[in-house]
Amino acid sequence: MDRTTVTDAVYDACEELLRADRSTLSESTHFANDLEADSLDLSEVVMALEDQLGVEITDDQLEGVETIGQAVDMVMKIAPADA
Repeated sequence: MDRTTVTDAVYDACEELLRADRSTLSESTHFANDLEADSLDLSEVVMALEDQLGVEITDDQLEGVETIGQAVDMVMKIAPADA
């Protein structure tokens, strides 16, 4: 799985679930500060990523993830390389 695929999936989830304007999103976009996402919103984003990318994300893996770039990095670490 490549970084562009993962980034697009995160952008898609933010656009659909958080009603974010895709043109304003970047890897430095902060979920809480920029998108006003609470823990329930983030849970929905995680579920969407799991479904779209075929990964399983644990609470431990989410610890410290605050930006889109950090979310992409985290998924890249757990996603199968050949997916």
